[in-house]
Amino acid sequence: MIRKERLTANLEGEFVVFLIGMRINNPLKVHKWLPVAMAMPRMVKELYSRPELGFIHAETWFSRTIILVQYWRSMDQLLAYAKNRNAEHLPAWQAFNKSVGTDGSVGIWHETYMASPGTYESVYANMPPFGLGKAGTLSSAAGGKQSAAGRLGGKKAL
Repeated sequence: MIRKERLTANLEGEFVVFLIGMRINNPLKVHKWLPVAMAMPRMVKELYSRPELGFIHAETWFSRTIILVQYWRSMDQLLAYAKNRNAEHLPAWQAFNKSVGTDGSVGIWHETYMASPGTYESVYANMPPFGLGKAGTLSSAAGGKQSAAGRLGGKKAL
């Protein structure tokens, strides 16, 4: 459902934004990149089914470079999932290293950011709930929240 008003998102307390993705460097090597591409949906399905792990929400974009933006409750929970021998991630990581390693056919990457109240802002207009707005709660971006600086609690936006 498209929300036509200007909205901003809020997520209680501290949280982690985890960007992860892959890049198909050699489209003809389907046997290399397809298993990598198929691993992430299994992990996301597992994470949605186990909220105690700290995962909150994910958004995905598909192109030559596939990007997932994930929201986590804490860095400790994200790192614990990455090392959990009983979860989907570790076997997928081991399979990638065995099958692809550093042969150049498939690129993988991630970036991790910690956020706390007053260190992030967002605005959505003519959008369905999306990203942080879907992970947290949406509220009006009017009045004191009309500008990025206002949404940052009065801090000057760069």
